[in-house]
Amino acid sequence: MSVDIDVEGDIPVDAATAVDDDLLTEDSVSLFEGDEGGLEYTQRHALVTLLKQRFISARTHPRDWQALVEHERVIRSRLNDLFLDLAVDREREVAWKRQAVSETGSRFPTLLYDAAWSREETLVLVHLRDRLRAGRAGGDARVYVDREDVVDYVASFRPAHATDEAGDEKRARNAVATVAKAGLLIGVGGDDRFEISEAVEPLLPLELLQELLDALQRANTGDAPTESDEPIDLFDDEPADAGDSDSDAAGEQ
Repeated sequence: MSVDIDVEGDIPVDAATAVDDDLLTEDSVSLFEGDEGGLEYTQRHALVTLLKQRFISARTHPRDWQALVEHERVIRSRLNDLFLDLAVDREREVAWKRQAVSETGSRFPTLLYDAAWSREETLVLVHLRDRLRAGRAGGDARVYVDREDVVDYVASFRPAHATDEAGDEKRARNAVATVAKAGLLIGVGGDDRFEISEAVEPLLPLELLQELLDALQRANTGDAPTESDEPIDLFDDEPADAGDSDSDAAGEQ
């Protein structure tokens, strides 16, 4: 599973979407002395946001999403130059990057690295997808969830032999915070209620959901792992710091 690595820390949504209005009206693509770039400011801004964030959406990054929709081909081209591919779900208005795969099976150089979501984080994601689909089926344009509801769901998967209830609850609460930091939970006032991001569903398709649930069930029942029981990537698209490229983060599910 992949995590954002940035020497200055994660970028708040407000900072990621802030656009200099003076630059928005700039006709020239030359934005600084010696600039040889061929993209306009809004195109560059969308590209940088895609590189630094797990995903962009019309909900969380409206200006970047609009720039992507209008200039998808050129932004895709710039990502391709970095051995990255662009995935776009126009129905849910979500876009994300992923490592390009060679047609010959050879490995491309990468700016990205993979790290597994923890067991608790995986359970949070599974629950969010389930709640999102149920809400949308019921006609809700936006679907909300309470922190305690998510924590209780994670607790329902606690194995019978588990005795560290306090530790398990702490890990569940940390998992909610991690998923929120990833942008898949959007705060709606206060610290205990969130809107579920529309990005959850395209990033956690039905086939992967079933695979995750099967793996969790085997873990809870103590079944021996099989050769296929490897950490499952929901995101394989996070920028690695120059010193951490191709490294694995701790925390297998």
